[in-house]
Amino acid sequence: MMSHEEFDTQVAAYVLGALDGEDLAAFEAHLARGCAACERALRESGEALAALAAGLPPASPPPHVREALLGRLRATAPVPGRALRRTWLRWSAVAAAAMVVGGFLAGSYVAARYEARLGQIARETSALRDQLRKQEAALRERVALEERMLALLRDPATRVVALRGAGPGREAHGRVVWHATAGGYLVVANLPPAPEGKAYELWTIAGGKPSPAGVFQVGASGEASHPVAPTGGPVDVFAVTIEPAGGVPAPTGPIVLASSR
Repeated sequence: MMSHEEFDTQVAAYVLGALDGEDLAAFEAHLARGCAACERALRESGEALAALAAGLPPASPPPHVREALLGRLRATAPVPGRALRRTWLRWSAVAAAAMVVGGFLAGSYVAARYEARLGQIARETSALRDQLRKQEAALRERVALEERMLALLRDPATRVVALRGAGPGREAHGRVVWHATAGGYLVVANLPPAPEGKAYELWTIAGGKPSPAGVFQVGASGEASHPVAPTGGPVDVFAVTIEPAGGVPAPTGPIVLASSR
């Protein structure tokens, strides 16, 4: 026969419904004999669980827990007096335990949502940081270009050549800041993006002979800047045509920008 101390260690398991079989039958028989100490421990355990459950966010037990509890309640025969009080204490404690489990699950769900949101914020922050770095790099490049152009413009030998739009680029316009020995820069605006597989190619024309001066693309805004290397001689006309993306040694495509002689 089990001692009272052994039954006393089973109170928590009984409250949580963890006893079954012979252990459950022996514990309930012990309670039926009127053990005041075990009844007090049973009541205190139930009250502790209820207090713990009350401190959690409102949450309903999972459906399978609720159905299991109701099934066990329906299967329990009515009992009078002391036994009824013990049963009520036990099932109150079990319900409190179910609330604890439900609160834990709800808390886990909220924590998972919170972590997911933190991950999303981290990704958005990283993307924004990358975007800002690209914008900063583009701004630095533009400032450096303007400084080089200003340095050229301070030289009396520098000239600014206007380019007018033509053909597919009739709405476009451009300028070449040009120095015969230092080279210069082409700046264009309102030029539509080149067709797929194509690029814009700049030509320097002297004595009616065109020489390639590099290929470039424009951004979505239709703007671009392109460095022009010195030619070692005079330039009569600057022109831009649409050519294969890698460039060609002699113009083959339509003219989209050109200066006058």
